[in-house]
Amino acid sequence: MLSLAVLALAQAQEPGDPAAHLSEIVVTGSRLPSRTATESPAPIDVLSREDLVSTGAVGDELGQAISVLAPSFNFPRQSNSGTSDHIRAGQLRGLSPDQTLVLVNGRRRHPSAIVNTETKIGRGTAAVDLNTIPLGAVARVEVLRDGAGAVYGSDAIAGVINVILDERPSGLEFSTSYGFHRTEVDPIDQTLTDGETFTLSASGGMALGDGGFLRGGVDYRDRNATNRAGFDQIPFFIAPTPANLALAGGRNYAEGDPAVEAVNLWINAAIPLAGGELYGFGTVGQSDSEGATFFRYPDGADNLTALYPNGFLPITTGEDDDLGLTTGWRTPIGPWAADFSLTYGRNEFTYGVRNSLNASLGAASPRQFRSGTYVFDQTSANLDLTRTIRLGGIDASLATGLEYRTENYETRAGETASYAAGGLPLAIGAQGAPGLSPEDERSASRDVGGAYLEIGLRPTDRLLVEAAVRAETYSDFGETLTGKLAGSYAVTPDIRLRGAVSNSVRAPFLGQIAFTDRTVNFGAGGTLASTRTLPVSDPIARALGAEDLREERAFNLSAGLTAEPLPGLTFSLDAFRIEVDDRITLSDRFFGPALEAFVQAQPSGAGLQSVRFFTNAVDTETDGFDAVAQWRFPLADGQLTLGAAYSYARTDIVGFTDTPAALTALDPTFRLIGVEEINTLEEAAPNWKALVSAEWSTERYRLLGRLNGYGSTVRVFNFGGGFEPRQEYGEETSLDLEGSVDLTSALTLTAGVSNALDNYPDRSSADINYFGNLPYDILSPVGINGRYLYTRLTARF
Repeated sequence: MLSLAVLALAQAQEPGDPAAHLSEIVVTGSRLPSRTATESPAPIDVLSREDLVSTGAVGDELGQAISVLAPSFNFPRQSNSGTSDHIRAGQLRGLSPDQTLVLVNGRRRHPSAIVNTETKIGRGTAAVDLNTIPLGAVARVEVLRDGAGAVYGSDAIAGVINVILDERPSGLEFSTSYGFHRTEVDPIDQTLTDGETFTLSASGGMALGDGGFLRGGVDYRDRNATNRAGFDQIPFFIAPTPANLALAGGRNYAEGDPAVEAVNLWINAAIPLAGGELYGFGTVGQSDSEGATFFRYPDGADNLTALYPNGFLPITTGEDDDLGLTTGWRTPIGPWAADFSLTYGRNEFTYGVRNSLNASLGAASPRQFRSGTYVFDQTSANLDLTRTIRLGGIDASLATGLEYRTENYETRAGETASYAAGGLPLAIGAQGAPGLSPEDERSASRDVGGAYLEIGLRPTDRLLVEAAVRAETYSDFGETLTGKLAGSYAVTPDIRLRGAVSNSVRAPFLGQIAFTDRTVNFGAGGTLASTRTLPVSDPIARALGAEDLREERAFNLSAGLTAEPLPGLTFSLDAFRIEVDDRITLSDRFFGPALEAFVQAQPSGAGLQSVRFFTNAVDTETDGFDAVAQWRFPLADGQLTLGAAYSYARTDIVGFTDTPAALTALDPTFRLIGVEEINTLEEAAPNWKALVSAEWSTERYRLLGRLNGYGSTVRVFNFGGGFEPRQEYGEETSLDLEGSVDLTSALTLTAGVSNALDNYPDRSSADINYFGNLPYDILSPVGINGRYLYTRLTARF
């Protein structure tokens, strides 16, 4: 087993056979058969089940487990970020979360219905929620670090994450874990214990027919919230009344992880029937989570002292229901191996808030609200055909196929009290999560048809060449054509060169076309202002210059090598460039007296102080490289595995769309993309990540140490009037330790600690820490929760 992602890992390796992993067959990045990871023209990290479990990921979150192992993948933990507290998204090679395609058993996974507008990393994106896939269901994860639009279609710009489900045909496995944070929180000079987390996983399998299998299971997660808030200094714009000032020095805010309770079930099966194979797999999950927003002070327009005499902290709620199912039939048709499949995915997210009120309704206001519901469903029908042909006297592999996909998106209004304007001249809507009104309801749909052709051949024993082309048509914006040419060449038996050139597209997510929400954001001088995200079809957005969204167009170029200079020692180095034109982002938040007067004069603009919308506003270039090394050798009656990896990616904006004249007429300083979004794209994510690990194992014992390092991050705010505070947060490291012992042949006990040295990012400056309440920024992947201790007991029968 390895402790970090290395190229070409084997699922099962015999001690003493360090080269066994070199022949591991991978299925990601090409539909052609019999391709090993070292032969792949593009880099692929293969993360085994054992390695993923050994990451000590909090709550057995699959997304965090991948981020610990994969050098080019980050999975930040958001806080005070609206819906992002509830649905987390990761990023590959520093690009946006929705520019990575996620597959399950090679089939496209549906994204979340929620568009995270309050997050920093991936602002305005709706990514696949990796945490809806149970860690206990995973056999391995293959991470392709290259564009693959010609193979899979939309979204595969940064790469592909393919989750392969467990298909063991026998055995029962049970695992339970308990962990908590024990940490020194410097801003309050206290030692805290929180984030208590309990998980339970169970799975079982049985053989079906001759070579078939049925396996399934359930994962349960219960995690308490964490809080790293500082002492409140009371914002200067809060009325200096005795009731408000009495709260100075208290911990009135919450900053940290949300509380989560989640259940996920899964199944994976195949059975030989009538000369073919019937198969199916799927996941179904439900989670309830609670995040935090900003504190409301006693004497203000957003509170009624009759209900909250000491003010209140609204707690956002998320109810997430997720379903993904695939069924298919594999059978030979003449010389072809045919695979027919049908995949359905659905995500429904209901957003709300408790410990809140609608002040304009007076004392009759509810204290808990359902603020809106977001629904996305996706159905894909696929026909894939593969065969071997003779081409110029050479055996070649040929793959072709068709895909038809339908997508539907819908937003539903919240409860009337969550958005209604009452009779009092106080703040309108549910505090912390203003509700969608019936006028905010939107729906959108599209049909996508595609066809692809892929060929691979070996002109010599040393050379592998692959080429692919894909044509797609979208009912809402037209046709796309993508292609890829890639190859690898064995210079010697131990050194192989590789490279690829391709183009990809990403269709705008239907939510980016139709999504709307109402939130509270920083306004002029750091005050809070009511903001609405407008669909591009909204009359106010059109009046401000919004246009229909176009697809993103990407060009990928990569080159690298793999080597095995010594038995058991492997190394890879890959450089890449990714150019993305017409990148879809959220516009700047437009606010100020002129904008406010213009918006509130519109029929649907009552109460709004700030607006934004989606736009194809920028072109970007991302350059970088990945280096990965692993060395396995016997030591002291066991085996020692040393690993190291380094990933670097830098994104620069190389082109801007002109700001519409309608905006500059309101304020000449308005820019379609402002400093906050520029910061999000270029500097908010660390541009490098390093992993160093050592693992020693015997038949009974295993010891693991892992050191993660992360580059610096930068945060920029725009508080209006030219006040744009900027802070760079320094490089950080995190040390993880884990040990396990087999108590019996069936029972294993594991104990570990993540971030053993209790490291935190730099504290935010006075301009950014919101008057002492938010002392840490969530940008650094080291997180803001501190040390985490855990134990796990696993039983196998």
